[in-house]
Amino acid sequence: MNGEAGKDGNVLVYTRPGCPFCISLRAGLRRHGVSFEETDIWQDERAAAAVRELADGNETVPTVVIGSWSAVNPSAEAVREAAATHAPAALPESEPGLVNGALRALRLRDS
Repeated sequence: MNGEAGKDGNVLVYTRPGCPFCISLRAGLRRHGVSFEETDIWQDERAAAAVRELADGNETVPTVVIGSWSAVNPSAEAVREAAATHAPAALPESEPGLVNGALRALRLRDS
């Protein structure tokens, strides 16, 4: 299973190109400053198999794995809350403000 990164206390997000829900989740995670790894299920058959295992046989994305926690199409807030428990190192030391969060979401600022 390609979710091994998610098992190491990291946030692993399974996606596919053009998925509007994936785009929204990525923007939300960036807005909150959550570090994450992303795997395209169309480029990685093991990742697609992992998603099917978690999503009742479907290739529904985004699917997120953080340690023992996983969710299909979660909100950025749900991922942030799970990261606080299962991958605290993926969270910033302080929540970014409105402007910094928006700039991160747009990928105009990294920190």
